[in-house]
Amino acid sequence: MERSLRAGRLATFAYFTLNGFLMGMWIVHIPAIEHRAGTSHAVLGWLLLLLGAGAFAGMQIVGPLTDRYGARTAVPVSAALCSAAVVLPGLATSTWTLGAALLVLGFGNGCLDVSMNAHAVQVERGYERPVMSAFHATFSVGGVLAALVGARTLSWGVSPAATLAAVALFGLVAALVAAPALLRPESAHTAEIPAAEAPTAGAKAARRTPRRIWVLAALALMLMLCEGVANDWSVLHLRDVLDAPAATAALAYGAFATAMTVGRLLADRVAARFGAVAIVRYGASVAALGLTMAALSPWVPLALIGWTLFGAGLSGCIPQLFSAAGHADPDASGVNVSRVAGLGYLGMLAGPAVIGPLTHWVPLNLTFFLPVAFCVIAACTAGILRPRRDALVPREAEAV
Repeated sequence: MERSLRAGRLATFAYFTLNGFLMGMWIVHIPAIEHRAGTSHAVLGWLLLLLGAGAFAGMQIVGPLTDRYGARTAVPVSAALCSAAVVLPGLATSTWTLGAALLVLGFGNGCLDVSMNAHAVQVERGYERPVMSAFHATFSVGGVLAALVGARTLSWGVSPAATLAAVALFGLVAALVAAPALLRPESAHTAEIPAAEAPTAGAKAARRTPRRIWVLAALALMLMLCEGVANDWSVLHLRDVLDAPAATAALAYGAFATAMTVGRLLADRVAARFGAVAIVRYGASVAALGLTMAALSPWVPLALIGWTLFGAGLSGCIPQLFSAAGHADPDASGVNVSRVAGLGYLGMLAGPAVIGPLTHWVPLNLTFFLPVAFCVIAACTAGILRPRRDALVPREAEAV
């Protein structure tokens, strides 16, 4: 059992890395794809909503399928779909074909996102300790690899279609190679669920999403909106508000992303020691402090420290929400994760849509107090993550 569990964990790392690599390869080729399709920046912004819509649809569809057929089946199929779809934007020659390509790519990404997180919950249940954050860290590692590979192929003058076709082939092979190591459904349920916590036959039939899951989903929406704000506005903040040079301004997102990755690599050990409630409560508090510092700072170095703290604070929060949703009911892990991931993804997309219009009334740095407020709400409601008797961590650890 130990050997299969370790193999399942390594396979999960592989799929998270693959997902980050696939989506990163699309991102680094956006300018070239936009030029080939003859699409303006404004139109591309609307087309990206189709990417989000496809992802949301994929998440809601694959969640129940994962519960029914098992993550061992859903993950490699989703990974193959996402890999095959990544080539489509590179083949687009018009606005309509690019929109269709992004819809399909988003659908594949959404399917892989939910199914691999559901499998990560199975692995975590087998280990009986937090391991979720490290999986999310490897997603970021996949994005870094994509940036390096994409930069090299672009410098060689390789067309996006050729590069993405090679990436698609690589993804299909990786999806098939890692599949045999995935856990079987029965091997993942190592923790015994108390009778009082087990779902009744009527509850299984109704399969109504508990209110607690919707609260977790709402928190995911708010916190992933905060991530979206950093992704889309951190560089512009340093350029437009603090008049930093372009090269210096780019460090804002770099500081945030690096802190996010390092934080997620460390978060599992912290969660094992202090519990998920402490991760979200104090992490969201640090994030609120960091973004406030960045928003009010008149100096670039202090602003960079603020964006770093913002990333470090947020780093462990989302993995804890996904983990809590997956462990709430082992028989509905896929559905519950799909609810949290779906609303969280909508929050990520809502970041630019919310902040942009606000800049018509207040300066950009003052709009950051909306995500600050969301971080404060998350810190105040972190108790919703407090585990029950079937938790992975001792109850006393949650007294933090």
